[in-house]
Amino acid sequence: MRTARTPVARIRGAMAGYMVARRGDAVDWMADYPGFGEMRWYTEALACTQVSFSWRSMPPSTGGRGSYGHRHPGQEEIYLVTSGTVTFKVGDDVFETEPRTAVRLTGEDFYAVHNDGDADAELVLISTRLEKPLTERQDDFWPE
Repeated sequence: MRTARTPVARIRGAMAGYMVARRGDAVDWMADYPGFGEMRWYTEALACTQVSFSWRSMPPSTGGRGSYGHRHPGQEEIYLVTSGTVTFKVGDDVFETEPRTAVRLTGEDFYAVHNDGDADAELVLISTRLEKPLTERQDDFWPE
């Protein structure tokens, strides 16, 4: 008997018309950086072939300010702020976003995000899935 806590993929197999991935199934790209929150990449756990999907949790005073910026040329990304206030720097523009705000990044400009708020912020990141995505980095992108 299947319950809400039983992983569907293990019961139904990869041939099912859907898959379920839980937080622990997704790779945490921030695991090596204690205190910087989580960035769970669900794409592989869901066996996605067309969409890349991540969830990011950012404690206060974490993110890209005082660090590097990056971009993915040729890859469109959407950042959806689901809680908290997140400050974006895209090219030379700096702006704040609040929950239920989406930001589209075209891959042309370098960017970084930072949580300047007093509470944790959460984001959902969505993009096309590329076999070998190009990532370019710009050091000293957002001085403190």
